[in-house]
Amino acid sequence: MIEIKGLNRIGLYTLIRREIERILRISIQTFAAPLISATLFIFIFGYILGSRIDEIAGISYIQFVFPGILLMSVLSSAFEHTASAVYMGRWIKSIEEMLVAPFSYIEMILGFVLSAVIRALLIGTGILVIGLFFGAVQITHPFLFILYAVLVATIFALIGILVGLWAKSFEQLGLLNVFVIMPLSFLGGMFYSLEFLNETVRTITILNPIFYFIDGMRYATVGYHESNLFIGALLIFGFVATLGSLVIYLFKKGWRIRA
Repeated sequence: MIEIKGLNRIGLYTLIRREIERILRISIQTFAAPLISATLFIFIFGYILGSRIDEIAGISYIQFVFPGILLMSVLSSAFEHTASAVYMGRWIKSIEEMLVAPFSYIEMILGFVLSAVIRALLIGTGILVIGLFFGAVQITHPFLFILYAVLVATIFALIGILVGLWAKSFEQLGLLNVFVIMPLSFLGGMFYSLEFLNETVRTITILNPIFYFIDGMRYATVGYHESNLFIGALLIFGFVATLGSLVIYLFKKGWRIRA
């Protein structure tokens, strides 16, 4: 591995372009599927069910659940992107070619993460457009809205890299998403308020880190939150720093990426 001074912009751009072209080739899977799923969630839980549920803190139910639906799609897309990219790179040995190129470990990781964030933001934008048709969109703090989307996408892009390194089969590749990420998203206050819960379930929800991500996004959209935003910010930046350091360490060590 050749370490170079400064940022290899051409190499970074090439990696990002390759990843974007890859997801465009399978656009039905990468874009159509999450947009259709989000539309169904908004329609069933927000529009139909929401018409029979009272407002929560003066907010219509469809506007209350929309931030969680959007964020779930953003984080799932970022995770799936890097998990599949790293695993496929290991499987077809293309990642070994990058290891002998004048491309640093940090630049490789940055390329994977940025392409995942771009994919997640494109899907998030599509869901915003869909939400407009249902009257679900309200953005009170635009800067925080973008910041939460980018940082949460970064966290799950890094988790995706870890899973892509760890997985030994396509089946293992989806285990974390199915058995951890999705359940924690549903149990993270996406469809309900803490006011509806008994003490035990409330405590479980508060201990769920995804609750703080969803609640922070809800504050950025409708201006309402139930969590401590400072704790949420610490969790987000803590996850980015910790996961980023771990991924860099594993790449430098060559864990599962060197023959």
